[in-house]
Amino acid sequence: MDMLKQKFFEKASAQKAEIKALLKEHGSKVVGEVTLKQTFGGMRGVKSMVWDASNLDATEGIRFRGYNIPQLRELLPKVDGGKEPLPEGLFWLMLVGEVPTKEQVNWLSDEWEKRASVPEHTFKALEALSPDTHPMTQFSIAVLSMQTESVFAKRYAEGMSKHDYWDAAYEDTMNLVAKLPRVAAYIYRRTYHNGDHIEPRTDLDWAGNYAHMLGIDSEDFKSLMRLYLTIHADHEGGNASAHTVHLVGSTLSDAYYALSGGLNSLAGPLHGLANQEVIKWIFELVEKIGTTKPTKEQIAQYVQDTLDSGKVIPGYGHAVLRQPDPRFTAQREFAKEYIKDDDYVNIVWNLFEVVPDILGALGKVKNPWPNVDAHSGALLVHYGLKEYSYYTVLFGVSRALGVLANGCWSRAMGYPLERPKSVTSDWVRDFVKSES
Repeated sequence: MDMLKQKFFEKASAQKAEIKALLKEHGSKVVGEVTLKQTFGGMRGVKSMVWDASNLDATEGIRFRGYNIPQLRELLPKVDGGKEPLPEGLFWLMLVGEVPTKEQVNWLSDEWEKRASVPEHTFKALEALSPDTHPMTQFSIAVLSMQTESVFAKRYAEGMSKHDYWDAAYEDTMNLVAKLPRVAAYIYRRTYHNGDHIEPRTDLDWAGNYAHMLGIDSEDFKSLMRLYLTIHADHEGGNASAHTVHLVGSTLSDAYYALSGGLNSLAGPLHGLANQEVIKWIFELVEKIGTTKPTKEQIAQYVQDTLDSGKVIPGYGHAVLRQPDPRFTAQREFAKEYIKDDDYVNIVWNLFEVVPDILGALGKVKNPWPNVDAHSGALLVHYGLKEYSYYTVLFGVSRALGVLANGCWSRAMGYPLERPKSVTSDWVRDFVKSES
């Protein structure tokens, strides 16, 4: 048993015993109540699942096992001479609740490199698709095609004990995470660079190798990928993609089925696809105004015109957050460090100064502040990754870290099939009458 699996087994066994005792004594206690508004409103804010790797606070933003993003940028191991955290370190933290050492992170990088081989039929499945197929469609299909490699499915068919579900889930998670950069880069190169693929390097970390296979070998871009894949990795369990992975996994579908389902959720305009909508809107702003150096007054007018046309300002607002997204702030700090003067970055910063006041003046916007999507596109464009329809794939590679780590915990804790109760509109009408 490898060192991370052993540590996870020990942590999960202890927590499973603790929660079993807690439920025996306190299982009948009421956690909260659901209003009709929540029933009809997408279950917003309903406490209905356990998700240990991260938690989202409305004012402080995301915390991973209690650590906020500035702390992670300081504490997580980095490549020699680098300033940004390695995503491998965050995965280790999410899985076992401990900040890893540099040696442990190096071991994990090497372990993923050993597991990174992609089955040939996955590449054939991708080549059977039109190059015009949206990259997220390709990514979901590619992940699902690799389900033939599932350790969980094979061992379940052989009669695996439920006490061993966690072990098979861990193996699938490690294998799948290891393969994602290769698959994602392959999709990018076949879609936008005529299939001129770049072979992986065995001397690079997980994110650095992904940057290399994309074809952008700038050391600063590798740093950006390390930061990007860290800060997008998880956002508690209630967001659409995470919840989808949790729901599919609760049926005992393996990690490949579950992640493919989660990617389909992430592809929606109200979720992960928003990152491509932001930079598309900024490109349209530049085209409409006729310059990459618009004044704040010109930007304010374009924002107002967008609102007047009945559209929203992409990259602003969040279902939970009520302050600027710390992930936005981390990307802004990166830009200040690495990008001294970039027109699109400056537009993003000017939007930050203009948009909140305009949205706040409307009187009905709960959160007028930027979210993570408001900044990421401008950074990617600076380094030459201008194909914004690909951006959600980057998001998906990162989000896999959190949702699959939590999937291991779900199997270790023996969480059951998720099955909420639905009601009809007639039931609601009768309920309201009886309450009145």
